[in-house]
Amino acid sequence: MTVKTTLSFTDRHHHFLTEKVGQGVFATQSAAVAAALEQMIQDEQERDVALAALTQEIRARMETPRSAFIGQDDAFATARATIGTARGA
Repeated sequence: MTVKTTLSFTDRHHHFLTEKVGQGVFATQSAAVAAALEQMIQDEQERDVALAALTQEIRARMETPRSAFIGQDDAFATARATIGTARGA
């Protein structure tokens, strides 16, 4: 379903939309706005997934007993070795 609405843009935004339509990037200004909205929807969905994964990881780590903790030297040893190899050290 398509809904007709009225939008207001700054001169900068209007110029950009007009330019993109003129270049053939989008068929119409409405198509450009729809594409931008779709991207915003996708970004929000991806952010929600990332935040949920981060929340789950934090909760899992909070349940880790202190006896299972590792020191920072051990935690970053692999990263330091990889960086050293990349630098030719």
